[in-house]
Amino acid sequence: MTVQLPVREKDEYLRKLLNLISNGEEVIITENDKPIARVVPIKNKPARRIPGSAKGKIIIHPDFNAPLPDEILDDFES
Repeated sequence: MTVQLPVREKDEYLRKLLNLISNGEEVIITENDKPIARVVPIKNKPARRIPGSAKGKIIIHPDFNAPLPDEILDDFES
């Protein structure tokens, strides 16, 4: 079960925690020096990909699969 807790402007301690979390920090809440909860930022979902949206923007040259020149291959020999 998920509980949503609204933040009130007066709650300065919670505001400081939320500031840390919104800056990417993970907060561990402890009781008697034992961790009882972990609060992490919610990651926004990436934008939905649209098939074909890069059409005409990418060029694959006909020699894409051609072997590399010897002068480049020489640099990778062991």
